[in-house]
Amino acid sequence: MKRREIQDVHTGQTRTRPVGLLSMMMLALVLAVSACGSSADGELSLSQSDNTSESSEADSTEQESTYPSSDDEVEDSSVADDASDPSGVATDADSGVDLGVFFDGALVGDATTEDCTLSGGAETSCYRFTVSGFPSSYDVGPFCPSTITDDADAGGIWFDGKGVYDLDGEFIANLADLYDDDNWQMYDDNGDVFVTETAEEFDDAARPDVDPELKNHCVEGRLEWLENSEPVTSEVVIPIVPVAAESAAISRGNQGVTLDGVTIAASAPVEAILGAYTIAAFDDCGAHFNPFEGYHMHGAVGCSEIDEVADGETPMFGYALDGFPIHSPYEQGTAPANLDECNGHSTEGIGYHYHANNAANNQVLECLVGQYIAGDERGGPRG
Repeated sequence: MKRREIQDVHTGQTRTRPVGLLSMMMLALVLAVSACGSSADGELSLSQSDNTSESSEADSTEQESTYPSSDDEVEDSSVADDASDPSGVATDADSGVDLGVFFDGALVGDATTEDCTLSGGAETSCYRFTVSGFPSSYDVGPFCPSTITDDADAGGIWFDGKGVYDLDGEFIANLADLYDDDNWQMYDDNGDVFVTETAEEFDDAARPDVDPELKNHCVEGRLEWLENSEPVTSEVVIPIVPVAAESAAISRGNQGVTLDGVTIAASAPVEAILGAYTIAAFDDCGAHFNPFEGYHMHGAVGCSEIDEVADGETPMFGYALDGFPIHSPYEQGTAPANLDECNGHSTEGIGYHYHANNAANNQVLECLVGQYIAGDERGGPRG
């Protein structure tokens, strides 16, 4: 597997991260993701999201995880005119979704075409397809180190809105200093790290009311702990050709899918996680498991990328809910000046596309400039 260097914005050091391989790059770059609910046979939508610290009040009848998205809203944003002006993100009517750009195994079954109405009222055609919910181009994990002497290869990463940290033994040993709180003690007298070790522990730790016995645990999930030990698939409905919105919107739910078939979730509820003295470990691809959502991504670190890259660009790795492509972040200090407030721009041969934030931000996309499929506002488990 190819690997690329990623800079730790907290330490200034670099680490290599796995990079997905794909032999072909799509030139007609317009695809998006939108739809409803992200449970095992649900649709992916803007309303499906991670829980924040308020999620325990949102639905007292359902157990919800604290670990994969945040609120389930999309709000109008007063972003710069070049982001919200439809003329700034116009698309070529001849361009459209090329499902062949997805990695082998990313999609389950055949896609269908249907008429659809987008969030701004546009009547258009959409694809409906199912993403696998599990990557085919790289191995999932590792997540948590076993001891405080383990090096970076033994664990994944953690990001909290301020930095990206290697989940090695030193990180675990220094949590009290990092967060200025002496209540952190995630290892025993022998230096062994407290890690969720069963499906029951994983479920009890990945919820707003974390079991007191599981505080000061590094929380990691496994495929075999999901229902029927199977990935959580998501049905996606996307406009075949993106349609610009009258104004940009802030996505606070799921934001898209990777070319490897993994959901791109909104910000992880870091305050709730840290408030329970837990670390919801991400692997080196910025993703982790949730009991309800399965495996999903919170930070773009160079996985699921296509191989071909235009001059001055970064690789494409996914599609946003409004149909526009998502490219990997620019390295610090190399971003062009013409990025709008949604971190997007138009370039010759590619058209409009987003660039993901650095994973340290705990937010892949800033906002959406296109119309999307309105989400199903039903309640239910979130992740």
